[in-house]
Amino acid sequence: MRVLCVHAHPDDESSKGAGTVARYVDAGATATLVCCTGGEEGDILNPSMDRPEIRSRLAEVRLEELSRAAEIIGYQKVCMLGYRDSGMKDSEANSHPDCFAAAPLGEAVGKLVKILRSERPHVVTTYPDQEGYDHPDHVRVHDISVVAFEAAGDPEAYPEAGEPWQPLKLYYSAWSRERILALHNKFQELSLKSPYEEWWFKRPSQDHRITTKVDVAKWHDRRWDALLAHATQVDPNSPFWFGLPRDVARDVYPWEDFILAKSHVETTLPEDDFFAGIELESASQSSVERYGKD
Repeated sequence: MRVLCVHAHPDDESSKGAGTVARYVDAGATATLVCCTGGEEGDILNPSMDRPEIRSRLAEVRLEELSRAAEIIGYQKVCMLGYRDSGMKDSEANSHPDCFAAAPLGEAVGKLVKILRSERPHVVTTYPDQEGYDHPDHVRVHDISVVAFEAAGDPEAYPEAGEPWQPLKLYYSAWSRERILALHNKFQELSLKSPYEEWWFKRPSQDHRITTKVDVAKWHDRRWDALLAHATQVDPNSPFWFGLPRDVARDVYPWEDFILAKSHVETTLPEDDFFAGIELESASQSSVERYGKD
């Protein structure tokens, strides 16, 4: 089993799908993380870390945090795509010549294709088309992933990037309305102030698109600890991330949600497993047979 996840910045890998990756790694999967930027435009969101010696080398610190978090989750390999953080939409950072959002699409796709062909994943995860959150780097992650997923298996595309390899399933990560509501209700049940204000429930819902729910209750602590590893970006006193007791949060909504965007194998929806429909022995041979390799 091989899974590859494409994320925008250091810390995204911990807030989106970390429990699922940990689950598959523990089951014997090989997991690769592609991080497209270094998170240079991130601020320090944890007051205890807002110190001159941290702020002066924030980009370097964020990569150190990424390394710790990836190890906690279980990623065996982290691949940096090599672009600069583009910052929020309409910010000055959008015009930086090295930012991800300004990179030529074909160039960024080619870099990802090269990684896909090298790592040969059966399953790829990325972000959905962004509704309600239009950070330029998140939008770009979606754009390059969708193109690279198919281009990696096309022998006529990016011939310099290595032998073709067709990943079999492409998933979008999703935060369901059902999850947010379950957490909100638990805060209220425990007489705690919920971080989910009214505007959360006015955002476009993705629930009707969700195809795949992976039970990650047993891996909740790995996700929690991976988030804490991003000490500059995640305040350990944040009610959003850590407002519920750890053991309570684990069971309120024990799933991570995904949208099956593309599949080259037959599967029955809804799913509870990324590898549903994939016969791994034949999957490793599929590109050989398809492209007539010796």
